[in-house]
Amino acid sequence: MAKKRLYRILSLDGGGIRGLLSAHLLAALEQKLNEKWRSRHGRPPEPPLRLTQFFDLIAGTSTGGILACALLCPDEQAPDRPRYSARETIGLYRDYGRQIFSKTLSGRTGIAAVRWARYDSGPLEHLLRERFGDTRLSQLLRPCLITSYDIEKRRSVFFTSHDAKEKGDMYDYLVRDVARSTSAAPTYFPPHHLASLGGLENTAIDGGLFANNPTMCAVVEALKIFGPKTESGRPRLLEMDELFILSIGTGVIKRPYFFRKAQSWGLLSWVAPIIDIMMTGVAETVDYQLRKIFSAIQRPEQYVRIMPQLGTASDDMDDVSPRNLQALNQAGIQNAYDADGTLEKVADLLLESFEES
Repeated sequence: MAKKRLYRILSLDGGGIRGLLSAHLLAALEQKLNEKWRSRHGRPPEPPLRLTQFFDLIAGTSTGGILACALLCPDEQAPDRPRYSARETIGLYRDYGRQIFSKTLSGRTGIAAVRWARYDSGPLEHLLRERFGDTRLSQLLRPCLITSYDIEKRRSVFFTSHDAKEKGDMYDYLVRDVARSTSAAPTYFPPHHLASLGGLENTAIDGGLFANNPTMCAVVEALKIFGPKTESGRPRLLEMDELFILSIGTGVIKRPYFFRKAQSWGLLSWVAPIIDIMMTGVAETVDYQLRKIFSAIQRPEQYVRIMPQLGTASDDMDDVSPRNLQALNQAGIQNAYDADGTLEKVADLLLESFEES
């Protein structure tokens, strides 16, 4: 029997500024792929390898959605190459984190702070415009799935580059609008109103509210789009053993909410904890489901979940103090070191699958 082609999925969790941890892991994996290529072929790859080349589908939510867009964004001078290396995404957080989470110009406090979003979206939108320009979703280099939620139509939204390519302007959006929509976390940033190139309007908030870990969404999308055609022309869904998944989180959150305090909480007191619990619980549930599935089909090595440790860094999504940015950067370096064995195995599998495909 012919060996099955392995479809490779990269999935990136939400988590605000903690995306710096994910970026370090991605950079370490990209570096390892280049080192292994040089070792196997006796020469460095020219041009250098980029992560995008090794995955058939990249999914992201919130900060993971921004990372996915960055990894997939084409270079204006070489449209078949990524504009940014994985290493360059580290600077997006380390160097621009304080700009992204800049305080509102009015310095709202008290009742005003309850009534309006914590941060002005202007600096984030400026940065996304600077990074992605007028790049369209259809121009991204690989199939992708970026999550969001339309609060007016009350429906989940999945921005997909392959649908934008195949179905036209109604499904096509500016990448900067997609990145802004997936990261519009309630209470942190205002919702984002956007329209496709064909005029379809959405009022979007952070997809992390229902898919902070978008891996299961990515699996369903892969099963749909990569099914080979049968003789009758009808698509065949892939089987789970035809998938390899690398899922990367943004840090283990173990902040407790104690009964003595929580029992007296009302509506306002529950807002921040409930968002935190929802996002964490969703991510943990998806991880549990996929571990069980790949264990049941006896392919546990084809599902890899890396959840970095925060070290001394805060688990707040928006702590961009100099001390915490430094702590996150150090935690990112440490996690890349600690995950070296896992990244070795992932790199070997990706290279083997890449060279066979």
